[in-house]
Amino acid sequence: MQIIADLHVHSKYARATSKNLGLEELARWAKIKGVNLVATGDFTYPKYFSEIETKLEPDGQGFFSLRDDPTGVKFILSTEVACIYKHHDTTRRLHLVLISPDTESVKQLIELLTKRGFNLKSDGRPILGIGAKELLAIWLGINPRNVMIPAHIWTPWFALFGSKSGYDRIEDCFGDLSPEIFALETGLSSDPEMNWSLSALDRYALVSNSDAHSGPNIGREANVFDLPEITYDALMVALKQKDPKSFLYTIEFFPEEGMYHYDGHRSCQVSFSPAETKKKKNICPVCKKQLTVGVLHRVDNLRDREFGSRSKNAIPFKKIIPLPQIIADYYSCGKQSKKVQLLYQRCIDLLGNEFYILLEASLDRLLQDLPPLLAEGIIRVREQKVELTAGYDGVYGTVKIFKKSEKNLAKQAKLFV
Repeated sequence: MQIIADLHVHSKYARATSKNLGLEELARWAKIKGVNLVATGDFTYPKYFSEIETKLEPDGQGFFSLRDDPTGVKFILSTEVACIYKHHDTTRRLHLVLISPDTESVKQLIELLTKRGFNLKSDGRPILGIGAKELLAIWLGINPRNVMIPAHIWTPWFALFGSKSGYDRIEDCFGDLSPEIFALETGLSSDPEMNWSLSALDRYALVSNSDAHSGPNIGREANVFDLPEITYDALMVALKQKDPKSFLYTIEFFPEEGMYHYDGHRSCQVSFSPAETKKKKNICPVCKKQLTVGVLHRVDNLRDREFGSRSKNAIPFKKIIPLPQIIADYYSCGKQSKKVQLLYQRCIDLLGNEFYILLEASLDRLLQDLPPLLAEGIIRVREQKVELTAGYDGVYGTVKIFKKSEKNLAKQAKLFV
C-alpha cells in the first residue's frame, strides 16, 4: 500500500511554532496535504507526552491514531532534540530525530533525561548537554527498534555536517555505533542529487521531512513508500534496504528556497555562491567578518564526485512548490492573504488533497476547475520551469513561476473566487 510519510514535525510546545499545533491540527492538515503518516513531534515535552498517551491509541503495529478521528491519518512517535557538547576540542551542535514504535520507550527516555538534570519543560525541542553517540547508545539501549536520524544534516549551525559545528565524516561523530545510523535527513536547503556527490553517503537512505512549525507546512518535504503492510517494522525495512520498490521517492523543496543554500550575512544583506565566497576568502565585504558558509558550499567542500552524479541504488525524488505559494505568486500577494486561502480551499474541495493536485492531476483535469494560468503554473513546477533566487544565512530563497505580463492578463479576467 502506498503511503506518504512526514517523519519530522513540531508541536505547539516547541519554540516559534503555531499555538494551534496539537495532535488534532496535525491530523487535519496531514489529511489536507495528503500525508498518511505524520510525526507527533516533541514527545520529550512532559505535558505533550501526556496528551499523546491520552489522545492516541496504538494500532499494535508501531503506529498510532487519534481516538474517534475521521481523517484516517496515522501517527509515528518522533521528536527532535538538540545536542550541544564538546568533542575533539570543538563545540558540536547537532539536531537529531528520535523515532520509536512504543510509548514505553519514550517514557523511559523522559525519566532517564530528567534524572540526569535536563530541563525537558523548557522547549518541545530540548537542548541536551550530551554527545550524539552517547544519546544513540541510550536510545538503542532502551529499545533496539528505536531509530535515530540526523536532522537536516547540512544546516550550518545545528547539523551533522554543518559548517559551524559539525563533522566531516559520520564516523567521526558516532564512532563504532555508525552502522546503527541508516538514514539521513537532507533538509530544505539540499536535495538528494547534491548528496549523491558524496560517495560516503551511498549506503544511507536519504529522507526528506517538513520540520513543520505550523499545519500548512506539513508535507513541504515528505517520503513516499509502497509497503507490503502499514507497520513500523515494514517502514524501517524499506529505509534500511533502500529498495526502490518499497521506497518510491522523496518529495523535495527546491533547495535554493532553503534558508541556508547559499553563503552570506543576513544582517549585511550579502549573499554569495560558493565560488564568490572563495574569491572573497570567506570574508563579508560589508562587516569584514566571516560569512556563514551555506549548504551548497559545504557539500562542495566534502564531495568526491561531480555534481549531477547519481549514486548507486539512489532513491528518486520530485520537487514541489506548495500550492499556497503557487497561488500567492499567481495573485502577486502573500500566501496568508484571504484570497489565496479561499482559492486554496476551493482547489482542495474540488480536486482533492494537495499532493494529488501537485503531483498527479493531469493538465486537463486541472483546467476543469482552475484558472488556466494557475493550472499551467502547477505543470511548470513539475517540469522545474521556475526562476529561483537562493536563500542564505537564515533568509528563505524566492521563486517565480509566472511572468508579470501573464499575471497582468490574468487580472483582466474575472477572478476565480
